[in-house]
Amino acid sequence: MPPKRTTWHYSLFASCFRASTRRRTTRPEKSAVRRLSFSDVSSPEDLSLSLMGCDLLAFTLGELEMATNGFSDANFLGEGGFGPVYKGVVDEKVRVGLEARPVAVKLLDLDGAQGHKEWLAEVIFLGQLKHPHLVKLIGYCYKHEHRLLVYEFMAKGCLENHLFKKIASLAWSTRLKIALGAAKGLEFLHQTEQPVIYRDFKASNILLDSDYNAKLSDFGLAKDGPKGDKSHVSTRVMGTEGYAAPEYIMTGHLTAKSDVYSFGVVLLELLTGRRSVDTSRPSREQNLVDWARPYITDARKIARIIDPTLGDQYSMTGALKAAAIANQCLSQNAKSRPQMSAVVEALEPLLGLNDEAATFVYDVGENVETKENGEFKHGRRRKLRRRALVPKGLKRK
Repeated sequence: MPPKRTTWHYSLFASCFRASTRRRTTRPEKSAVRRLSFSDVSSPEDLSLSLMGCDLLAFTLGELEMATNGFSDANFLGEGGFGPVYKGVVDEKVRVGLEARPVAVKLLDLDGAQGHKEWLAEVIFLGQLKHPHLVKLIGYCYKHEHRLLVYEFMAKGCLENHLFKKIASLAWSTRLKIALGAAKGLEFLHQTEQPVIYRDFKASNILLDSDYNAKLSDFGLAKDGPKGDKSHVSTRVMGTEGYAAPEYIMTGHLTAKSDVYSFGVVLLELLTGRRSVDTSRPSREQNLVDWARPYITDARKIARIIDPTLGDQYSMTGALKAAAIANQCLSQNAKSRPQMSAVVEALEPLLGLNDEAATFVYDVGENVETKENGEFKHGRRRKLRRRALVPKGLKRK
């Protein structure tokens, strides 16, 4: 029996989020305590007092030097706009009573792109917001000119390295798991009692633990969302080229839908294995969104943009639906973009899909005789047929 032919309708893209209204999202419980803000902190003492009860440790510089073996080169993990990051261990040797655990210690580079305000934002947000898909801030050091942050250690590093520096090609299921985890992190931020706009959602800010669970990091540019009847927050345009929403770039008006656009860009990166901006490519392909948009709006062309390192080891159904989600998130009209709760709902079923990509092959048929210009000619008919790939673990009958 020939394999069943599947026809993909364009309605897939329009209806991807129809079911979102059926999902009841539980908002975090309201607290009578107002969240700490910048105006509450003017000294290390203020910060320590304000964060009492937040389960944060205030380290000394000496303790963190001991934890990182003097910030040795052997413990160097990398460097970003904030400054260098080192691996370390906090235990009884660092401070009596501490349970041994690996950590990542980030130092503020006073000559770098970020400063005290971004450092303080990191402490304020991550010190008070707790979620499985936000990186855990363990403590900080605030002494004289020194500004350090201590996080849980994320064994697999950042998503950027896995996608673009080819540590190893990420499996399709792992990519979906990462996308869903990151989406849940954004959903949480947008639905807190005092909503938070992340503002710097990108592959390098998504960290992965040993099981590839995604966690959002680097809250230096995060902002409290609009309050009262305000529709947006007006702010200086900051972020990373290729990820920022077009209306934010044009007006400086920041909303939760700005984060949704950035999520769409990262979802495209997961699908294609390409950077949001890559000047090494031909001019028409340098901007990922511009290049991919004609493909993600046409179900017949999706396979052309899938990361070639995946081969045929991905779900075509999942790829089509993930592309549909990305397309919605990347709408030029911010109001047309879905809420992150709808994105989470749309992504969750994709983890269970196990069909693989379909390929098309030419078969050489039987000998045929045709008549041309009154003469009979012999040849072999070639026909295109669909080869259905059987999911792993199943045998083709």
